[in-house]
Amino acid sequence: ISQPEGFLTRYRNTTVIFVAPLTYSSQKISDFLTKVLVMRQDGDVDISSEHGSQTPPLHTVAIVLAAGAGSRFLGNEHKLLTLLPGASNLTIFETSLTHALSAGFSHVIVVTGAAEIPASMLTHRNIVVVQNSRWADGQAGSIAMGIGEAQRLQATAAVIGLADQPFVTSTAWQRVARATTPIAVATYNGRPGNPVRLEQSVWPLLPQNGDSGARDLIRLRPELVSQVDCPGSAADIDTQEDLAQWT
Repeated sequence: ISQPEGFLTRYRNTTVIFVAPLTYSSQKISDFLTKVLVMRQDGDVDISSEHGSQTPPLHTVAIVLAAGAGSRFLGNEHKLLTLLPGASNLTIFETSLTHALSAGFSHVIVVTGAAEIPASMLTHRNIVVVQNSRWADGQAGSIAMGIGEAQRLQATAAVIGLADQPFVTSTAWQRVARATTPIAVATYNGRPGNPVRLEQSVWPLLPQNGDSGARDLIRLRPELVSQVDCPGSAADIDTQEDLAQWT
């Protein structure tokens, strides 16, 4: 490689060095580093190049939920604004958002609320910000606001993920976005997680309040649901202990 860029991720007693040519896309590099971090817990993750990844359909948008209080995270700042170890000086929020943006959606709707997300983190041209002033009412309200913005953008499907799950790769966002069932759920080693794709036909079935999000709909209407095997991890950062597992 004539002009390499080195990317270093250190975890526990092992050092992983990824050397990539300048022609590598930021998405490929980002996904690789995420998989390196995921290897610490799963121990068996394929870090070879992904094949067949495709950008999401034109009228499918991403929704990143970033409105919650994060009250279980007993730090000096909101958990979303905490630096993620091994993530090139990016916060948990920035890492999660970067994966959604790298997937190639025409629009990424960010639903904010309790945390004061700096404007500098929301400047990408594909980002649409929606403020949920009633974030304390539960996740369902944030989803409803995101879906409302998706309707305004004339989207036909939305892929919804959480801002405190920084190990959901851009490939996972892409694979779920290209599913064809009304509801598609990402799975990791057979375990369901995020993101979740919701076709516009099921939007009226979503709850308008409470904290269940789409879980009840997925449970009650299994005939509408498919599962999509994805690389990465849906591990979320809820506590300082969760964060410590990745340092």
